[in-house]
Order: sequence, then structure tokens, then C-alpha cells
Amino acid sequence: MASKVDARPKSALLIRKYLAEVAEMLRAVPVDRIVEAGSAIEAARRSGRRVFIFGNGGSAATAVHMACDLSKGAMVDGEPRIKAISLCDNLSLLSAWANDTDYQNVFAEQLENLLEEGDVAVGISASGNSANVLNAIELARSRGALTIGFCGFDGGKLARLVDIPVVVPGQRIEQVEDVHLMLEHMLTVLVRTRPEADSGD
Repeated sequence: MASKVDARPKSALLIRKYLAEVAEMLRAVPVDRIVEAGSAIEAARRSGRRVFIFGNGGSAATAVHMACDLSKGAMVDGEPRIKAISLCDNLSLLSAWANDTDYQNVFAEQLENLLEEGDVAVGISASGNSANVLNAIELARSRGALTIGFCGFDGGKLARLVDIPVVVPGQRIEQVEDVHLMLEHMLTVLVRTRPEADSGD
């Protein structure tokens, strides 16, 4: 009977390669763009504007996570709370727009009801080419909202459409999504600590 080959060294090599690739991506993340995005969200906090966040699949999970963190994790004593809203939470509304019109409309039609001039719209798309994300960003721009895009690969159409493109230069969806989640955590920490930095503490 042939002995089984131990697959653990190969598995460990795969994991180390994955981690090395993510580390390389992180070194190339556009820090200035993250700071710009943080400034936009902080300005929305101070002016009472809302931050709408949306994406598909894993990016939808990141949108929900980001709305949670900005709403609660970015709270600062004595400062207004951030009005962060994920457009990925209401399955009934999402499926109604998808069924009755087209899936490309599921975010734009929600913004049609809610968006006001001066709000912030954050579209998340690893490819940068998700039609429903692009449609929502186009509507947001037409309404005078400030737009932010979390993208991967070469940024796709989203990077060229938004005011603040944050492009993660990765070539694997999983790794781009990994870093997008880290980006939302960076933004949460940034807007939570900025009032202290502004006061000189």
C-alpha cells in the first residue's frame, strides 16, 4: 500500500505566498487617497450629511461592515455621530428592484429615495466594473454627492468615475477584498482619532 504524501509543506508554502502577496499590495496602497476619503467622511460627520455604502457579494459584506464601524466604532465623545448607511441590508427592497426592473438598478433606485446634495457615496467593486455600483455612483454625482470608490486590479471604470478612487493594486479578488476590509478599518480609526489630532492632543 502506497504511503500518503504529506501535503502540509505545500499548503504552508501556499499560505506564505498568499500572505507575501497581500503584504506587497499593502505597501502599494495609496495612502493619500485614504486620507482624502477620511477627510470626506469627517466632513460629512461635521455637516450632518449621510454616507451611503454599497457593493456586491464580498463587497456587500464589506459595505455592511463599514456602515457598522463608521456608525459605532468611529464614535467620539462630544462629536456628532456618522450617519453611515449600507444599501446592501434590505433584501426585500434589493430583490424588488432587481425583479421589477433590473439588477443594475438595485443601488441607484435606493439612492433616488434618500440621497441629498453633500452626502457621500462609497462604491465598492473589486473589478471596478460592477454595473449597479457604477449606476449608483453616476446618480450620486448628478445629485451633487461626493463619491469614493474602493477598487482593485487597474481600478476599472469606477476609478475614473469617482472623486476619490482608492485602488488596491491586486490581481486576485480574494486579496483585493482582504485589503478593502482593512481600508474600512483604517478609515474608522482615522475618523475616530482625527478630532484628537485636530485639537492637538
